[in-house]
Amino acid sequence: MSEDAKATIAQPQANPSRRGSLGLALLPLGVFAALALVFYIGLFRGDPSNLPSALIGKPAPEFDLPALDGLLDTGAPVPGLATRDLRRGRVSIVNVWASWCGPCRLEHPILMELAKDTSVDLVGINYKDQTSNARRFLGQLGNPFKAVGVDQSGTTAIDWGVHGVPETFVVNGSGVIVFKHVGPISPKILSQTILPAIARAGEK
Repeated sequence: MSEDAKATIAQPQANPSRRGSLGLALLPLGVFAALALVFYIGLFRGDPSNLPSALIGKPAPEFDLPALDGLLDTGAPVPGLATRDLRRGRVSIVNVWASWCGPCRLEHPILMELAKDTSVDLVGINYKDQTSNARRFLGQLGNPFKAVGVDQSGTTAIDWGVHGVPETFVVNGSGVIVFKHVGPISPKILSQTILPAIARAGEK
């Protein structure tokens, strides 16, 4: 047998099972790299609170929500919320919230302060909540809302393009949505984005 033939016979052949094992071993690394890329893009793409809304510049969706049962203000029932309430010539801030929402609790003191501004109407949409829990939430932390509509099914929130709670909308006196904020309102967000949006909405 020639030396070339012996070398060919002696040369080790690739093991298919080893190739498969190597591929499986590298799979988690590939998944990690993909997730890291998604995170990196999300991190530098911009503030998620500035997600665009197709409703900006358009009339608020038609809705008519019942009141939160048992919620009182100085002994009188707090009314529910409907589209017609947003077309009364006054700027409205519509806050979508729930008692089970941790960030809603964080932003609540800001809403209580915002409620002191008598030039705007702060109203709430209670999203997929239990009546007793929602009432207890406002009873413990205070009720900043002039009206609270109960969106038990979540249908109204879908119509408003809500991705999660809390979300806040600024609506001008004609019922047109002019601004949307996703996530809890901080003092910085209030001063730098919400209040300027309210001022613009009130301009004639």
